[in-house]
Amino acid sequence: MDTSETRTHFPPPGGYGKLPFSMGVLVGGTFYLAGHLGLDLTTRKVPADVEQEARLMMDGFRATLEKADLTMQDLVYVQIFCSDVSLFDRFNAVYRTYFTEPLPARAFIGSGPLLFGAHFEIQGIATAP
Repeated sequence: MDTSETRTHFPPPGGYGKLPFSMGVLVGGTFYLAGHLGLDLTTRKVPADVEQEARLMMDGFRATLEKADLTMQDLVYVQIFCSDVSLFDRFNAVYRTYFTEPLPARAFIGSGPLLFGAHFEIQGIATAP
């Protein structure tokens, strides 16, 4: 395996403590984003309103991309894990506001329980233009 490409790791922001992973890793022109939840970082709780939770999650995801000088339009693949697939339409109403066409490829996966009682978790892959 060639490990000569530079890797840049992006640590979790304050409020997450010392978690044992990076929020994203940039290798060459590809950015791998770890799972992001819609947590309020001051309370470490998921909001009761699922749309607010989805917005917090998407805002955090976008902020991680921006730290690597990328945008939501640089995403090529996204996975959404959802603890209750009946929230599909409510999630999509929020998700769509973060993109313009063309949209990245995406999987929406019914997952069972998520950490901290979250309804959604997102992860993805972006490429530099």
